[in-house]
Amino acid sequence: MTLEGDAELQDLYRDVLIDYFRSTAHKGVAEPANLRGRGANPICGDEVELTAAVEDGRLSKVRFSGHGCVISQASSAMMAEALEGKTLEEARKLAGAFKAFMLEGAPAAALPEELDEVRSLDGVRRFPVRIKCSLLAWNVLIQALEERQS
Repeated sequence: MTLEGDAELQDLYRDVLIDYFRSTAHKGVAEPANLRGRGANPICGDEVELTAAVEDGRLSKVRFSGHGCVISQASSAMMAEALEGKTLEEARKLAGAFKAFMLEGAPAAALPEELDEVRSLDGVRRFPVRIKCSLLAWNVLIQALEERQS
């Protein structure tokens, strides 16, 4: 890929992130919520609250609220979109795949199909301090799932 192609890809990814950041599709509070979690990144001030309705072992409605940078909010929206309709076990696996992508350098092509949109976060991996922004909602999800299990 040429440098020009790289710039075009970066522009596309930036547009995807901005679209998710601005989207209200999954913002708010799921009611009734029987899965809840909250987390913050004290370094940058990002905060996310996750609420979800679990029916018959599936996440029927996933919502998030909070505030933060484009990366944390877009990642939260992508996560909520990807999780709706999934079983709790599928949600765990998707969270694990995303964390491997962000933390272990797993290739974007290895992400499950449900996480196609999170490929736009690939560039974040070059900035370790921003990786925490992208992981915030996913870590909140994992914590909420663990609390539900216990």
